[in-house]
Amino acid sequence: MKTIAGLLREHPFFRDLNAADIELIGGCGANTVYPVGEHLARENAPADHFFLIRSGRVAVETYLPERGPLCLQTLHDGDIFGWSWLFPPYLWTFDARALDEVHAIRLDGKCLREKCERDPRLGFQLMKRFARIMTERLQAARIQLLDIYGQRPPLLDDAP
Repeated sequence: MKTIAGLLREHPFFRDLNAADIELIGGCGANTVYPVGEHLARENAPADHFFLIRSGRVAVETYLPERGPLCLQTLHDGDIFGWSWLFPPYLWTFDARALDEVHAIRLDGKCLREKCERDPRLGFQLMKRFARIMTERLQAARIQLLDIYGQRPPLLDDAP
């Protein structure tokens, strides 16, 4: 049976992080399983953790009163979900729902914040990794918005 640190070493998010840091972070983690339809997070609920998805699909959603849940992104094996634990007021900004049985490592955000306060070098390493994820997600959202709302320039044949 693998330890949490062993599972972290296999996840792309922690690739190239030194062994001592992985062991330290592993102390904040738990191996979890979420059945189809179960929420990993609920918008506006306390965000005390984040997830490393080992297998399964997770829908990142927001609720529209006139339409119901709207899927903004689908996360897969090797993805990470949740950075709200990093920033006050530590509340989820989206829902996250298992589309398949999801196997994940759930990392305690408060535990990690405390370790990062004691070791700013570790905090900087984690922040760089989360900044990369946030940048990628913002770029994906921008492309999705351009796809939905972008206007095609008129074709030459359409000109009067």
